[in-house]
Amino acid sequence: MLVLGIETSCDETGIALYDTESGLLSHALYSQVHMHEEYGGVVPELASRDHIRRVLPLTRQILDQAGLQLTDLSAIAYTEGPGLAGALLVGASIAASLGFALKLPIVGVHHLEGHLLAPLLEPDPPAFPFVALLVSGGHTQLMRVDGVGQYQLLGETLDDAAGEAFDKSAKLMGLGYPGGPALARLAQTGQIGHYKLPRPMLHSGDLNFSFSGLKTAVMLIAKQAALNHANLAAEVQEAITDVLAAKSIAALKQTGLTRLIVAGGVGANARLRERLSQAVPPGAAVYYPKLEFCTDNGAMIAFAGAMRLKAADTRYGFSVKPRWDLAQLEAP
Repeated sequence: MLVLGIETSCDETGIALYDTESGLLSHALYSQVHMHEEYGGVVPELASRDHIRRVLPLTRQILDQAGLQLTDLSAIAYTEGPGLAGALLVGASIAASLGFALKLPIVGVHHLEGHLLAPLLEPDPPAFPFVALLVSGGHTQLMRVDGVGQYQLLGETLDDAAGEAFDKSAKLMGLGYPGGPALARLAQTGQIGHYKLPRPMLHSGDLNFSFSGLKTAVMLIAKQAALNHANLAAEVQEAITDVLAAKSIAALKQTGLTRLIVAGGVGANARLRERLSQAVPPGAAVYYPKLEFCTDNGAMIAFAGAMRLKAADTRYGFSVKPRWDLAQLEAP
């Protein structure tokens, strides 16, 4: 089964071809970072318009790379939500139009399910069940995953997510957009221990997160006249990864599972990967997707769609869900 995946949830247009027998055949990604940079954040209307310009050319590009035609497709998967409503509608409408024209089934994919299943694209994928740390944009969650669509929420952020903590701290420090990657790069040249930052809910006894207090502490320190930006960036990164690593290991102990996967944009952070790899107990293992599949991409949507299409989760109508709780997603 050959599945075309279309990702348009926010500010990156991702298109991919996934074959259930041969694996990922081709993929392409266009980032709108430079367009939104002058505004200091994503402008939804501009994002939607740019997706319209990019989806079909990128689709032709990956088909050419794979030596295939639209008529070779078996099905089409698109990001149904969560995300920006207008951006989601672009992918959904194009997927539905192609499905109608080619008489192919289409399937809407939960954006976070795509991230969650991305590590399964690797040559040595983890087996179910496992614990998943989802750190994508405004989402920070720990999930128990027993299969496709079988997700149990173990803990989540009560306010700001880890990605938001990175981005907002970077903005308070006057760093560029996108803030998270800029802060992580600066942290490589800094030293920890020069500034004291809280580790919110580190010892709360549950698996929930909170990063709003960290943002407030950064705001107060950033007002100091003699500020060492590199050292503060290093401390911010250390505070966030301290909490993420501790809660993830606690989730393994609580569930008795031995496999941890990390998914989402913050999963690309080198310090987080280092901390988790060092912290996993003997006999346990941690899995990461390739760096290119941590951020939004079409490959994860094509793959997640293929898994659901195998279970006949198909339809010809379409919808978008800007707000969509992953824990409420049903198994195919």
